Formats: sequence, structure tokens, C-alpha cells
Amino acid sequence: MLVIIDTCIWSEALRKSDKMNKLIIQELTELIKEDRVIMLGLIRQEILSGIKSKNDFLKLKKTLKAFEDYQVTTEDYEFAAEIFNKCKSKGIQGSNTDFLICAVAIRNNYSIFTADKDFKLYSKYIKIRLHEARKK
Repeated sequence: MLVIIDTCIWSEALRKSDKMNKLIIQELTELIKEDRVIMLGLIRQEILSGIKSKNDFLKLKKTLKAFEDYQVTTEDYEFAAEIFNKCKSKGIQGSNTDFLICAVAIRNNYSIFTADKDFKLYSKYIKIRLHEARKK
């Protein structure tokens, strides 16, 4: 199954810190090797936003070129609004970005790899599949 990688996962993998979650990094690496990664343009934008150094920005932009953007459709946007409304009616708030990720995942039978706990809440009301890191 193909997997949409959420911004928080990319950020964890790209951060150069001692606190990196090795299981998340290993899983992302495996998904890349298995050619199972789905990139959304809005996630690419979030990853690249806030990079202070022009050099770092260009380097990261070049690295991310390896992942072609899924072409979001009108139906994806409409379905995102529909599931946003459904969750809101249940008292669950979320971002437009999150619901667009969910809409693309549901419509294409993709799973979502994220560390964002909001997606667990959404999954109570919409049929998203959350990808879990494989234990080694």
C-alpha cells in the first residue's frame, strides 16, 4: 500500500538532532526504498517553509525533487470539505491541510504515516488508515 508521509515525519527525519526517533527514520527509509511514498504539494510546501538558509533551502528542495507530487483534484478538495464538516459536527477540529491529506488517502486507498495525534481523533469518524512503523 502506498503511504502519504505527513510533514511531521519528514521534519523528524530531516532534523539533525540527537533526539531523533530512530524507528520513524528507519520506517521512512524503508518506505522510500520500497517506492511507497506519496508526496503532496502542500506537504512539500510545509517542509520547505521556514528554512532560514538559502543554501539549506535549495539543498532540501533538490532532495525532495525525488518525490513527484500527487495531483490533487477538485474531488479531493470537495471530499476534504465533506469530511471536515463531518468531524466538526462531532466536535473534532482540524486543519484544512489535515483533511486534504485524509481525503486523498481515503479516495486512493493510501495510508497516512504521521506522528500527529489529531489523525487518531479523525479516524474515529472517517475511514483513514494510519501507517505504523514496523518494529525491527
